[in-house]
Amino acid sequence: MSPESTGQNEHYLTVYRRGFRTWRGNRPFWAGLFTILGGLPIAYFPYANMHLGNMTIAMSTTAGAGSLIIGVLLVTLGLTMWFHHIVRVFAGVAAILLALISIPVANIGGFIVGFLFSLLGGALSISWAPADVNGAEEPEGRQAPLTRDDTQRIPEQGEESHDTAEGPRGPMLFKAAAEADGGRHRAG
Repeated sequence: MSPESTGQNEHYLTVYRRGFRTWRGNRPFWAGLFTILGGLPIAYFPYANMHLGNMTIAMSTTAGAGSLIIGVLLVTLGLTMWFHHIVRVFAGVAAILLALISIPVANIGGFIVGFLFSLLGGALSISWAPADVNGAEEPEGRQAPLTRDDTQRIPEQGEESHDTAEGPRGPMLFKAAAEADGGRHRAG
């Protein structure tokens, strides 16, 4: 083993930090965190009592049980985003709906704080996409456009293209036709 190799003498905190970073990158981590942070004030405020000197202010409402259910569901959805990220779209939509329901039910959505965090977490969960493990730079369906310098010949406008013994026909470019009608298709 060479003295330049890493991994043998690393501090255990560095190893845990790298492992956590890898775990965090494979799932909608921030979406789950914001959803959990949004569910906590929604569930807590209806059961909290504030003390101002000798005066106690109770923020409990008649819908205290509804607030608790909404808060617990939001925390559960946040954990679902972390540990079962395949259902991230469902969890995101459910988090957004529960955040909207929390406005009339749970003290204006946990005094707006829980509502905003839950709404942000749900939106992040819906928009999150897993990283490309193959390392490809372009999606599979896309190809670089052909130019005149490429080996395949691009037919001119109005010219027919035939398969010959030279090889299979490449994709045809309709740049001139698309520019003529503003990029719209014939039906629209």
